[in-house]
Formats: sequence, structure tokens, C-alpha cells
Amino acid sequence: MGWNRWTSGEREAPEPLEGNVVATVVGGTVIWFTLFLVQLPFYGWFDDHDRTWWLWTCLTGGVLGLYGIWFVRRREAALRRERLARETGADSGSGAEPGTGPGTGPVPKGPAAAE
Repeated sequence: MGWNRWTSGEREAPEPLEGNVVATVVGGTVIWFTLFLVQLPFYGWFDDHDRTWWLWTCLTGGVLGLYGIWFVRRREAALRRERLARETGADSGSGAEPGTGPGTGPVPKGPAAAE
């Protein structure tokens, strides 16, 4: 037994789970900020018992959640654009594969060197 049976390549990787990622991250962010706001009135108690890190952990979770919301919204938009581009390419009957459309040809070389 060991890790070899998992990493040998004999098993096929499962498909990634896709759910409502934006809602999940928004929900988690709301929970972190709510926990911060609920604990804020008890700052004195936390300070007396050397537990102020609880508040700052909740605030950090909320701030990182805002970054997460921005990140997953951009990801969802990129996936949506890619899916739309694939559907549009398939509907036009061009049969073009990704990366073979207009503007994806060889990169032209710059101006010739002066002699």
C-alpha cells in the first residue's frame, strides 16, 4: 500500500465539482464579517484575556473573502466568455478548434533591421 496506488497514473482523475462558487464565497465572507461585528462590542473582554486575535482573524477572513469574491466573479466571467466563444464558433459551422480563429495566427516579425 502507499501513495503509489494514488499517484501511479492508473486511476483517472475525477471531474472537478462545479457549483455556485460565487454564492459560497459570498456566504463565507458574510459569516466572517458577522462574526467580527458580533465580537466587536466585547473587545475589552478579549483584550483582558489576550484573545484579540479572534477579532482580527474574523476581520482578515472577511477581507480575504472580498478578494475571493472578486476572484471567483472574474473566473466565472472568463468561463462564460470561453463557453460563449466555443458555442459561437460551433454555430457558425467553421469547425475551428480553439486557438485557430482570427487573430491567433503566427506573430509577425518586427520591422527589418536597418542595414
